[in-house]
Amino acid sequence: MSGRPLTVMLVAAEASGDERGAGLARALKRRLGEGVRFVGVGGAQMAAEGVESPFDIAELSVLGLLEGLMAYPKVVRRVKQTVALAAREKPDVAVLIDSWGFTLRVAQQLRRLDPALPLIKYVGPQVWATRPGRAKTLAQSVDHLLSIHAFDAPYFEAEGLPVTFVGNSALSLDFSDARPERLRAEIGAAPDEPILLVLPGSRPAEIKLVLPVFADAVARLKAERPGLHVVIPAAPTVADMVKAQVAGWSLRAHVVEGEAAKLDAMKAATVALACSGTVTTQLAIAGVPMVVAYRIGPVTYALLKHLVRTRFVTLFNIAADAAVAPELIQDDCNGPDLAAELARRLDDDTLRRAQVRAQYAALDKMGRGGADPDEAAAEAVLQVLAGRC
Repeated sequence: MSGRPLTVMLVAAEASGDERGAGLARALKRRLGEGVRFVGVGGAQMAAEGVESPFDIAELSVLGLLEGLMAYPKVVRRVKQTVALAAREKPDVAVLIDSWGFTLRVAQQLRRLDPALPLIKYVGPQVWATRPGRAKTLAQSVDHLLSIHAFDAPYFEAEGLPVTFVGNSALSLDFSDARPERLRAEIGAAPDEPILLVLPGSRPAEIKLVLPVFADAVARLKAERPGLHVVIPAAPTVADMVKAQVAGWSLRAHVVEGEAAKLDAMKAATVALACSGTVTTQLAIAGVPMVVAYRIGPVTYALLKHLVRTRFVTLFNIAADAAVAPELIQDDCNGPDLAAELARRLDDDTLRRAQVRAQYAALDKMGRGGADPDEAAAEAVLQVLAGRC
C-alpha cells in the first residue's frame, strides 16, 4: 500500500452515520495526512471531508416495514451503485456505518466482489434490544465490528466476530464553541425568555409522521405562552421538508441549519421535544431536559411490540433503567400529551434541574468522559488493516 494513498471506503445512509463517517475521516487525516483518500457514500458532513457520494442519502432514510418494502427496489439500485463504486475505486478497506438493511446488503455484495477486502461495520445492530439473530448474520458478513456500546461485545464475539469498543461520539460532543447568546440574538429572544427546541428526526418518514404531531403540541404551548420561542434545528437530509412544513404553521418557528447553529440552539434551549435517536444523547450532554417521542406506521409498530426486549427506547433511559426523560411512543405521541409533559418542564425549574442531573448520571453510566471515539475508531481501522497486510 506504500505506493499510493490508503483508499478508505466509507458508507453511511443516514444523518447520524454521516456525522460518524466525517469524524472518522478527520481522525484518519490527522494520522495519515496526504497518505489517505476517501471514497464512498454519505451526506454533507462526509462530503466536506472528501467523500463524494454518487447519490443523495436522504432517499435511503427509510422508516417502517411498509415504507421499507416500497423503497426496496431503490435500495437495491443504490446498493449496486455503491458496489460499482468500490469496483472502480478499489479501496483498501470498507467501513460500513450503521443503517443495518442498506449496509448489510453492501457488505454481502462487497464480499462477493472481493473476498480479500477488509469489511468493518461501525455501529452494530442493537441485538440486546431486539432480533438477536442479527449478531450471527453480521458475523458472517464482515470482519470486524466497531461498537459504540460497552455491552455489545459478548453478543457478537459469541458468534466469532471480533469487536472493538470505540465509544459513542455523541458522548464526546464538544460544546466549547457553542454560543447560546448568538442564537438568542438571531431569533430576538431575551436572556430570560424560554426557548423550546423541536427536533423531529433526520428521516423523511419521521418528518411526515412526527412533525405534524409536534406542531400540534407546539401550537398548544404557544397559545398559553405567547413569549415562548420555538427553534427547529433541521438535519441536512430533511431540511427542505422541515422548512416546507413549518412554512404552513400558524405560529412563528425558527428553522436553523448547520452544526454550529444546532449546538448554539442546544445550549440556549430551556426544554426540548425530541424524536428518539442520537440527538437525545446530544441534548443530554448539552444539559437540556427533554421529552422524547416517536411514531411509526401501525403495522411496523404491531410487529416491533413483540420483538423489542427493552423497557425504553432512549439510550440514557436504558442505561439508567428508569424513565429519566419521559417517552411518548406511538398513540401516546399526540399533541395534548406532549404539550402537557413539556408544560410541566417549562413551568418548573426544579423539575428541569432534577432531570438534567439524572440525565448526567445516566450519561456517566454510558461512558461519558472516555477516549475520543473518532480517534479510537481510526486506530481500530488501522489495526485491522495492519493485521491484513
